[in-house]
Amino acid sequence: MLTHLHSLVIGPGLGRDDLMQATVAEVIAAAREKKLPLVLDADALWLIQKRPELVKGYKECVLTPNVVEFGRLAQSVGLDTQGDTGKEGCKALANALGGVMVVRKGGVDWISDGSDDRTVVGDGQGGRKRSGGQGDTLTGSIGTLLAWRGMYLEGAWETEGSMGREETLMLAAWGGSAITRECSRLAFGKRGRSLQASDLTDEVPVAFETLVGEKEESKL
Repeated sequence: MLTHLHSLVIGPGLGRDDLMQATVAEVIAAAREKKLPLVLDADALWLIQKRPELVKGYKECVLTPNVVEFGRLAQSVGLDTQGDTGKEGCKALANALGGVMVVRKGGVDWISDGSDDRTVVGDGQGGRKRSGGQGDTLTGSIGTLLAWRGMYLEGAWETEGSMGREETLMLAAWGGSAITRECSRLAFGKRGRSLQASDLTDEVPVAFETLVGEKEESKL
């Protein structure tokens, strides 16, 4: 099955059952063997904090922790960020994990694979309410962009210039952040404090068209 995928998202709704977690560990190992891009969130991060070696050094992997998950991951690799979950803390965790792409979501999203050249911030305006589950929009958006990245790297489209694997991985992570923040802004504008995480899904098409659109209209 993995041979038919361009990317794989693991985590949302997964659960922490021992059998499920053990199965996911095997799936991650198989995905690494096939060099399949991964996006790990939620309960997949629970597994990684216990077994960081599953992703350490795998530069086709994106982790999307919130501040609490970030702290647990840092602790799992013996990293003392001294409470820094921003730019330097994000870089430090990415480096400790051997160049894995970390998207530390929060008031602003810090994105880094540990290098200065590929450490960026997602600071577009979002909604003024955080609702549990909004990170699912982020993981889904990054997963979709990674799938398109795979097709780009395979030469599916004619393009001007070229970008490599590391640059396009960072761009997919940043793009997912930008789309999610725009979805949040749009949903909050319509629903205010009654906003639920599922409301973001309805805004994905508009957010994508606003930020990306077709080549002639792209704002990125």
